[in-house]
Amino acid sequence: MTSVERSARTTVAVIGLGSVGGVIAGLLAALDRYDVIACVRRPLDRLVVEHAEGTIDAPIRALTDPAAATQVDWVLLCTKTQDTEQAGAWLQRLCGPNTRVATLQNGIGHAERLAPLVGSATVIPTIVYYNGERLAPDRVRFRRAGQYELAVGDDEGGRAFVALLEGTSTRILVSPDFKTLVWRKLLLNAMANPVTALTLQRQAVFRRDDVKELCLDILEEAAAVARADGARFPDDEPEQLLATLLTYPPDAGTSMYFDRLAGRPLEIEALTGAVVAIGEQHGIATPINRVLLTLGRAVSEAPARITTTAAET
Repeated sequence: MTSVERSARTTVAVIGLGSVGGVIAGLLAALDRYDVIACVRRPLDRLVVEHAEGTIDAPIRALTDPAAATQVDWVLLCTKTQDTEQAGAWLQRLCGPNTRVATLQNGIGHAERLAPLVGSATVIPTIVYYNGERLAPDRVRFRRAGQYELAVGDDEGGRAFVALLEGTSTRILVSPDFKTLVWRKLLLNAMANPVTALTLQRQAVFRRDDVKELCLDILEEAAAVARADGARFPDDEPEQLLATLLTYPPDAGTSMYFDRLAGRPLEIEALTGAVVAIGEQHGIATPINRVLLTLGRAVSEAPARITTTAAET
């Protein structure tokens, strides 16, 4: 490909090539119509995505130094929420007034969090539903985990994101009630992530009756906070969410589970921390979520790599 041909293509920079970023970077690279740039710590020249429909093995351009980056059409921010500020050097170089920044992160309030880091670029909050697992720096596993892989708001930015992924195997929900959707995802995360990380078990743990009972209590508290914040949930939202969780493969992990195994800090503040903090704003008590937050903070502040057996992995 000549330099003229490359410059005519839409440029997409993916910051964070973990379980989420690796999957979407591989899917976009396989289309061979974008100049996909991986913003990573270590160099790589290919990316492999394993999934049920087959294996993607696509060449990819990687940058390891923000100083080498230039403005792009799209930035897909796929770091953990607590690492957003560390991505600031990349964002400063990649973003211009015509750049769209899609946030593929857990939690809520990403547009507000990113505003100081992206200048006049347009921020597009997204919700990620798919299950990704990083197997190596250049290899990830992609599993579907429901009816959709991604969700966006029904606005210009959301529709542009849908167009960007046209031709990939991802199913994207476009909704006018993004607030309810983002809270629904947060509730699933604030329940599933801490439980798997603290028990060091994959999603098979949710088949236990006592764990199901605990999960319903966690969800009841969080749903009350979400409703106070404007989410439109039915009365049986906790039961529906738990039923959804039980449709996921029992051997699937969560991002926080994998972070604990690897000895990385946990994303506890963006998930459980958000439930507790917003509960305080609305005067809603969240004692069970507060216990999870305390335990999650303790683990996160003193991370240690966990050695697993073959049966556990």
